[in-house]
Amino acid sequence: MKDDGEDGAGARSGIQVIARAASILRVLRENTDGMSLGQIAEKVELPRSTVQRIVGALQTERLVMATSSGGSIRLGPEITKLSEATRYSVVEDCRLILSELSRALGETADLSVLRGAAVIFLDQVPGTHRLRAVSSVGEVFPLTTTANGRAALAMLPEDQARRLVEEEWKRRHIEGSWDEFSALLARVRETGLAYDIDEHTQGLSAVGGAFSDRNGEIHALSVPVPSGRFALRKAEIEAALRHALRAIEAQMAR
Repeated sequence: MKDDGEDGAGARSGIQVIARAASILRVLRENTDGMSLGQIAEKVELPRSTVQRIVGALQTERLVMATSSGGSIRLGPEITKLSEATRYSVVEDCRLILSELSRALGETADLSVLRGAAVIFLDQVPGTHRLRAVSSVGEVFPLTTTANGRAALAMLPEDQARRLVEEEWKRRHIEGSWDEFSALLARVRETGLAYDIDEHTQGLSAVGGAFSDRNGEIHALSVPVPSGRFALRKAEIEAALRHALRAIEAQMAR
């Protein structure tokens, strides 16, 4: 029979393993293309042998998986299932507010989540105008040229936002100035709203605002509108979106 000291040591060891596994999963979340064991070990500042042992246990539980080439590790299907359960909870929490936002404006209202280096649409209520913006749930959008992406970036620490922005510019072959974009994010933080005026899609403009859910994940509400109508209704759309964001923040605080 183990004494209390042995039990305590075992508990501390178990907690340490869980903390290390969580660190590995977070690193993989930010590197969706996959990472080698050596790269993971460097990021989490652990010996490669320790990382290999933990990754092996995570693979058994399908929380991580090897890429088809076998050279990299990425998040596994079980993580996706757990994530989906969380997303549906957020969608359920926000659905009524999203519907009320769309109904108040007669415009499309979107809910998205920041996932790694992109925003993913989780829910949408289409507008009632004949000419309206519609995207597919599950569609992936860039961060730097969309209202919801910019709103999400503005909630991140400066160094993390800069890394994501510069990686996206490199990936999409965009020439950009971090100083200018940083000033844009500062305005988003100050006003609570971000804009995309014909930048992601010609002829469409959008305004978006971000919030954190109960798990600390960053989400955004956005209202995309044909640009001609957006210019005429900008103040009205901003007011309705601010009201919706306040309602969601109150809901998340319960």
